[in-house]
Amino acid sequence: MPLDVKQFYRATNPNKTLVVANPEDKKYYIDFSSVRGDDIINDIINKITFFHENEPSCTLFTGHIGCGKSTELLRLKSELETKKFHVVYFESNDDLELTDVDTVDVLLAVARRISQSLDSITLEASSKLQGLLQSTWRILNADIQAVKGKIPGVGDVGLLVDGHKFTLGLGIGEITAKVKDDAGLRQRLNQFLGPQKTQLLDAINQELIQPAIAQLQQQGKQGLVVIVDNLDRIDNSPKPSGKPQQEYLFVDQGEYLSKLHCHLVYTMPLALKFSNSYAVLTQRFDAPQVLPMVPVQKRDGNTHKQGMALLRQMVLARALPDLNEQQRLDAIEQIFDSPATLDRLCRISGGHVRDLLQLLNTWISKERQFPLSGDKLEKVIRDRRNEMTIPISDEEWELLRQVRQRQKVSDDRGYQQLIRSRFVFEYRDNGEVWFDVNPILAEAEEMQP
Repeated sequence: MPLDVKQFYRATNPNKTLVVANPEDKKYYIDFSSVRGDDIINDIINKITFFHENEPSCTLFTGHIGCGKSTELLRLKSELETKKFHVVYFESNDDLELTDVDTVDVLLAVARRISQSLDSITLEASSKLQGLLQSTWRILNADIQAVKGKIPGVGDVGLLVDGHKFTLGLGIGEITAKVKDDAGLRQRLNQFLGPQKTQLLDAINQELIQPAIAQLQQQGKQGLVVIVDNLDRIDNSPKPSGKPQQEYLFVDQGEYLSKLHCHLVYTMPLALKFSNSYAVLTQRFDAPQVLPMVPVQKRDGNTHKQGMALLRQMVLARALPDLNEQQRLDAIEQIFDSPATLDRLCRISGGHVRDLLQLLNTWISKERQFPLSGDKLEKVIRDRRNEMTIPISDEEWELLRQVRQRQKVSDDRGYQQLIRSRFVFEYRDNGEVWFDVNPILAEAEEMQP
């Protein structure tokens, strides 16, 4: 099969999430569950379909940004749909301003997305929800009517019955679209609806979720699952109370997020695992499911052969998606100047899927021809290391040296910053959890003895 450097470049786009249900994307997908410690997606499926078959469930899903969570969640969506669940998946940053998120914002976003997904279902008009949203509209419109234009009224945006179809999603969407980019309106929305969270939850459950599930089951569906992706990206700036936003949303307000009467999966910031509030978090929810790095070496420093083999296949599949594993291995030297060069790429990524693709994509853009050379890869690595080291303080270098030595982190705020910045990676192997410094940084002068 002829190699196409342009196609290889497009296939290694680090910002593209694979949708496994798409046959073309499926060719690129590599299942890393055998080296990540557990088949987390299968665990979530069992929780929903077996352990919580006739009751709601709530799962927190976390891991480093870019480690492959979205791809795995879309696989979860696809597999649940084959089991006859109605699955609503959405990226929270499309609905929310992630620097300023409150519980009400999340509840409204979930309600809106559920409503929009129910094309084949007719729901009765909602008196409680309609009343709450009408009151919200009046409050917001009173604040901005003179200077920013009138927010469409409830009747204008379709909160009432349109023919025989209840278009709640459109109604909520009109309000949330107005407040997403206006901090003042968001504050006003939460000042008004915040004290009424219990009433809002009851209305969403009684007038949207429960009737929807009843009709879905009449159509042969097993239930309703909502997957809220990218909520792990919320900013950690302090709320007006002084509490960091991540702890406020998932710890202080976590009970509200879990009380929607359907199956819920939320992505959660990994740094919360290392906060002083983690014990409280696990009282609100089951222990979060963590998607770790793909291991490139074992805890003792020896090569993790299976992890490296799977990473090689991930890279080679992007170049030769229609060949089998052995045929791809036989073609390595058509793509890279040596197998050692491919291994160098895999090791230096630390098993972080997006970082690997980002390095590879940049490398292809600079070389633009096969075979890709080890010399050019080393320049790409050096450039990346220089970018990463600029913001690192002396105190953070000391923490990084401690991680390298101890292979663990504590609940110190400094470690949380290292986790958020992807300077430290989490690995799991045979039931063990351990940490190591991002290999690109591990080669920096500051890390040498």
